[in-house]
Amino acid sequence: MRSTILSAALVAASALALLPVAAAYAQDGTPAAPGDTAMNLTFERVFASPSLDGPAPRAARLSPDGRYLTVLRNRETDRERYDLWAYDRQAGTWAMLVDSEKLGSGRELSEAEKMQRERARVGSLKGIIAYQWVSDGSGVLVPLDGDLYLARLGGEVVRLTDTEESELNPAMSGTSRYVSFVRDGQLWVAEVGKAAAPITPAEGEAIRWGEAEFVAQEEMGRLTGYWWAPDDARIAVERFDESGVGIVTRAAIGATGTRVYEQRYPAAGTPNAVVELYLMDPDGSGRVKVDLGADPDIYLARVDWAPDGSALYVQRQDRAQTRLDMLRVDPATGKSSVMFTERAAPGHWINLSDSYRFLKDGSLIWWSERDGYGHLYRFAQGRWTQLTSGKWVVSNLVGVNEAEGRVFVQGNRDDVLAQHVYAFDLDRPAAIERLTDPAFTHAASMDQQGQTMIVTRSNDSTPPQSYIADGTGSRLAWVEENALDAGHPYTPFLASHRPVTYGTVPAEDGTPLHWEMVTPELEPGRRYPVYFYHYGGPGPQIVNKGWDGALRQAIVDRGYIWFALDNRGSANRGVAFEQPLYRAMGGAEVRDQKAGAEYLKTLPFVDPQKIAIDGWSYGGYMTLKQLQADPGLYAAGIAGAPVTDWALYDTHYTERYMGTPQDDAAAYAASDAIANADRISDPLLIIHGMADDNVVFENATAVIARMQEANVPFEMMLYPGYTHRVSGERISPHRYNTVFRFLEAHGVVPPEGAASSRPDSKQDQD
Repeated sequence: MRSTILSAALVAASALALLPVAAAYAQDGTPAAPGDTAMNLTFERVFASPSLDGPAPRAARLSPDGRYLTVLRNRETDRERYDLWAYDRQAGTWAMLVDSEKLGSGRELSEAEKMQRERARVGSLKGIIAYQWVSDGSGVLVPLDGDLYLARLGGEVVRLTDTEESELNPAMSGTSRYVSFVRDGQLWVAEVGKAAAPITPAEGEAIRWGEAEFVAQEEMGRLTGYWWAPDDARIAVERFDESGVGIVTRAAIGATGTRVYEQRYPAAGTPNAVVELYLMDPDGSGRVKVDLGADPDIYLARVDWAPDGSALYVQRQDRAQTRLDMLRVDPATGKSSVMFTERAAPGHWINLSDSYRFLKDGSLIWWSERDGYGHLYRFAQGRWTQLTSGKWVVSNLVGVNEAEGRVFVQGNRDDVLAQHVYAFDLDRPAAIERLTDPAFTHAASMDQQGQTMIVTRSNDSTPPQSYIADGTGSRLAWVEENALDAGHPYTPFLASHRPVTYGTVPAEDGTPLHWEMVTPELEPGRRYPVYFYHYGGPGPQIVNKGWDGALRQAIVDRGYIWFALDNRGSANRGVAFEQPLYRAMGGAEVRDQKAGAEYLKTLPFVDPQKIAIDGWSYGGYMTLKQLQADPGLYAAGIAGAPVTDWALYDTHYTERYMGTPQDDAAAYAASDAIANADRISDPLLIIHGMADDNVVFENATAVIARMQEANVPFEMMLYPGYTHRVSGERISPHRYNTVFRFLEAHGVVPPEGAASSRPDSKQDQD
């Protein structure tokens, strides 16, 4: 349930050339025979290959010299398998650099690597999921099936490792002289082409070097535990000891057997892993411990090197997450000093961010919410200068052109529901200009020099398009236009594509809450059921003006109205919008969603007796709390992977908003979804993956037991072997067909004879 403010560059992947596909599909997702007409948009087709969004490439990067653009491209025949492709900007041609099927061994990944992928939200993907350019631009480092390869631009691929163990967190050093990785809890280093050796000691299962601890991966957006100096002279290496962390016995219950794992899981109010940071030479010599302060109960939030390697910068966050110190560390001795301290506003917390940049002149561009909104500041010679301001949020520092003194950011300055790229000069920050088309919402990344952008844009009627742009925002070339032409996989379903409408309803304090709605083609005099989707927790913004994929349209094709609302606590609205959730989860957000339901009941085309709610993770928790708070308001509820007791969830996420159970027992009692489960009188479906390592299965069994003991009826669908991510080409249709069979069984159905409720919609198919 990560809710840190992460760099949107992670999602600003460009797209690739789209190959021709069949123009129509049968209901099971297979190409239709010649002469067949296009069928309804079914859940089977939504999750089949090729993706109805068009290609979904990832990790777009420019080569160090800017000539090549590389991306991970998924296959038409398998939307979850990725290969590495390169685009030669001079020749204007694409070529596959690494074929993951031909090169890979296909062997099963280690449990550690599987869990890292879950933390990175790429657990369902296959093939190549990450890569890194060599500093001289001659090739890329490619991890695949647990081993490492060096792919040269000329087509040569050199295998660097060949072991049964997985090589975790692989990286090239700053100059690309060395390759490094984590194996069996140790950091290994090798000169490229030579044998690797561990440079840290083996200290048992509970002590690991070079890895990020659980909460750093899951909640802090930090996926690595070591950092090379730009000149390779030193490495900063994390060491964590989780021997004091509580153990959750996780039974990964599968279809044919059960594997039991003893997982170290730091629940709210219990000990975290003890994290230390060391500096050492590439061979492990010269090791010194970094002074992180007298209090060991802190979070190692971020680690960065100065551009010239003269200093190491460490962001140290306190356990309460109301204070963040920037430390400057001497690479030779490990001694540190506090450069500055960021403090949260009363009744709020520190949101971590990747939107900062150390510049060559020694200054720092820094993201902060100190004025109530997320904005950029410059710290130079001990003084602060605010660069952006106003009632809007900078969501991403896209890039900096230091030679020209130009800064590029992403934010919602013009529209809270749309992201744009803006630019300004460091010496004239008030003269900010938008570089992107107001008809779209955008995400962007940039090369290190701040000269070339990779921009992805979309809107309700346009799936993601990607292009390369210069520093003025002018498009240099399409990477993928992804036009909805005759060959696009979504084209057969355009006839039933329905537009999105947007609006607001007031919260109890008058705050406008944004909503989005998609309706079937409405017929006069008829009233329609509502599929009311929610998340509700702090962090994600659900309502926006981007492409939302085919799932929403498939639900509307069944004759349902799609509705979603962003309650107080969601992102990109500023500190005051988030504060109502502080020490009060399960309160304001439940009342805000109720305001949305009450608004729906006033609409003449909505059946007020057929408003069903569905949410996953925090959204599953919200379903339980909403049904408990307002019996009879909703026709039915689906609770997917719900947190039911915040004392069962992890430290960094839960304590950020709730404090500890020891400090605020009343807040935890009020937020609990178990004690009042006997108040649920409306139909309820609980869904959970039985191997969930994030919202552990104990959350579901606790509320299930409470309802059984109280003789409260409910329904349940469990997925053996699945973690917090219950998804896949077969499982996802099963999940959604289960949801709609449940709704139909309880009378939440479209009006009889409605145009969108057609007999070929396969509403009864698994």
